Amino acid sequence: MASCRTLHVAFAAVFCFGALVPSAETQTDVAPKLGPSVRAQASRGAGWSPVIIRASDAAAAAGVGRAITQAGGVVGRELRVINARAAIVPNVALRGLSHNPFIARISLDRPVRGTMELTGATIGAVAVRQQYGYDGAGVGVAVIDSGLAWHDDLAEAGKLRVSEFVDFVNGMGSTYDDYGHGTHVAGIIAGNGFDSDGARTGIAPGAQLMVLKVLDATGNGRISDVIAALDRVLERKDALNIRVVNLSVAAGVDEPYDIDPLTLAAKRVVEAGVVVVAAAGNAGRTSDGLAQYGGVTAPGNAPWVLTVGASNHQGTTDAADDTVATFSSRGPGLLTNNAKPDIVAPGVGIESLVAPESTLYTTRSAFLLPGTEPTAYLPYLSLSGTSMAAPVVSGTVALMLQANPELTPNAVKAILQYTARGSADYDYLTQGAGFVNAAGAVELATFFAAPPGTPYPSSPGWVRQLIWGNRVLIQGRPMPTAAAWAADVTWGAVRTPAGNLVDWGVIDDTQQVWGASCADLLCTTIQLEAGTPENVVWGMTCGGDDCPVEWSAPTSGAVTDTNAATVVWGSTVVWGSTVVWGSTVVWGSTVVWGSTVVWGSDCSGPECDILWHP
Repeated sequence: MASCRTLHVAFAAVFCFGALVPSAETQTDVAPKLGPSVRAQASRGAGWSPVIIRASDAAAAAGVGRAITQAGGVVGRELRVINARAAIVPNVALRGLSHNPFIARISLDRPVRGTMELTGATIGAVAVRQQYGYDGAGVGVAVIDSGLAWHDDLAEAGKLRVSEFVDFVNGMGSTYDDYGHGTHVAGIIAGNGFDSDGARTGIAPGAQLMVLKVLDATGNGRISDVIAALDRVLERKDALNIRVVNLSVAAGVDEPYDIDPLTLAAKRVVEAGVVVVAAAGNAGRTSDGLAQYGGVTAPGNAPWVLTVGASNHQGTTDAADDTVATFSSRGPGLLTNNAKPDIVAPGVGIESLVAPESTLYTTRSAFLLPGTEPTAYLPYLSLSGTSMAAPVVSGTVALMLQANPELTPNAVKAILQYTARGSADYDYLTQGAGFVNAAGAVELATFFAAPPGTPYPSSPGWVRQLIWGNRVLIQGRPMPTAAAWAADVTWGAVRTPAGNLVDWGVIDDTQQVWGASCADLLCTTIQLEAGTPENVVWGMTCGGDDCPVEWSAPTSGAVTDTNAATVVWGSTVVWGSTVVWGSTVVWGSTVVWGSTVVWGSDCSGPECDILWHP
């Protein structure tokens, strides 16, 4: 392990994410089990590579370790959640390992980078605490980040409100945060505002924290550490009631989400009933300031993850003036073209806890803030990035789960999307379903637990839409008994594992099933062009035997019906009228799209350096 650790590379967990450029293939005779970046390393011959080697199944995992040793590699930590091992392997041995029958896939152990009074009021979290009394009490939130420092705002009866601390970087037994990012994130989720007389209270100040350190003092780490942390969550989730994981850290997209070991590990956690919240990344614009699409980082590119972009509250508590931060990464997902992000939340000028003597404390001293209590150091720090937006949503999810502990990850995402506030100024690939609305989300979460016959919540300002996969569902009401929320249903799937069509609820003011009332698949889909069956749009109004869905003819690449929005993308990309695509995007060398995508590594510009309260 010492050898593995010395070769760790930066995975900065700061307020801004960078992403790695997938290496181009240099030879055609590469083994199919090798990921794209590993293929490039194998072709170089000299040198070593940090990798994650997945076994064909659990029984074969022991054989993987022996194979690594026999190939001259150094065996790293076990990653049981995906039947894998981290390792450092000579590049010349990669091809040979790929032919081992015990081995299913070899992926690069990629670097990951970690990308409040106004925030709580803007999203309605303060109103939730005042009206319902919910503060996240009893809900465990795992913070996978750079650790946690002592802070008055996270203390209770003289102890930190931490159920468990595990250090995957240095193996220390006591809580600490030498980088400072994790402490800031934890404060957004669960700070109680002690040092600010309650002003800078987090979203769910009663939540209990599980702290898993994967970033070092410079914000560096690898996805194998994150996977190991997710493995720990699975192991301890029942004992500690872990219901939410916050990942304000990310890696570049090197493989499709159904192959990437990081996204697959996140999937295992979601399937176990834990909501995984991930930052979208800070690659929403080029170095020239132009908007760019396709910059969402992993694991936020996966459909089962709740992916959060950043909004700007403009220094006010009035949600009406909120905008999407220009640095916030836009979708679709690289390599897979799936819709992302899922939602946006405040991520500009977010005031939260600081770890004294940490890297961020010393390097961001201009943005330190005093509290109202006498302290030996300035206790707060203002930061910007999707790293700050993700914990806003994680805290909101904790409030929802306190209101209704039976919610599944899919139900949580659906409620957040349906109750969000949308803006006509942004397309779905920029804002997702819209701006998070904690008050509305808790209200609808409470309804999901209410007895039959309870009136459906009123929805002034709710967007009342779901982005199910690459389809936008409108004019319907998500209901608690819908098949879409089952733990074994992947977000965006057409059918359940049992082969039934997915449904979401009911059509407004009727009892028609929203999605799957027709027995024939043709009742819920329509093919736009002969010979292109992958290019379909779901119809949501098919309720009777005749399935009378009104469709208009395609116009300029868009398809519409009375109850379905016009967003479809995939292998035969069809852009709808609600998607802005044109003047702000430059195709060519500066456009980030495809296997050679280049993302900006820094959150730069006026939005990234904002101090609302000097």
